[in-house]
Amino acid sequence: MFDFFKNEEGFTLIEMLIVILIMSILLLIAVPNMTKNNTVVKEKSCEATIQLLQSQVAAFEVEHSRYPVDFTEMKDNNYIDKSTCPNDEELILENGKVLRPSEVTTP
Repeated sequence: MFDFFKNEEGFTLIEMLIVILIMSILLLIAVPNMTKNNTVVKEKSCEATIQLLQSQVAAFEVEHSRYPVDFTEMKDNNYIDKSTCPNDEELILENGKVLRPSEVTTP
C-alpha cells in the first residue's frame, strides 16, 4: 500500500551544508551592495529636496518681488511644510539660495 515511500531519497547532510554555504556567500556579496545603494538614495533624495525648496523660493520671489528672509517666512506663507532633508539634515536659506550647512560661506 505504501510502497512509493520505500524508494524516496532525501538530501544528505553534506548536500545541505553546500547549499547553505552557497547561500551565505551570495548574502555576503548582496548585503554590502544594498547598504551602498541606501546611502546613494539618501543623498539623491536630499538633492531633490533642495531643488524643490529652491523652486519654492523662486515662486516666493515672483509673488513678493524679493527673496524670503528665512524658511520660517516661507512656512508662514504656506510655501513649504519643512526645511529638512529626508535624513533630517537642516537646510539653510542664504540670499535666496538653499544650502546645506557645509555649503554656507562665512564672511
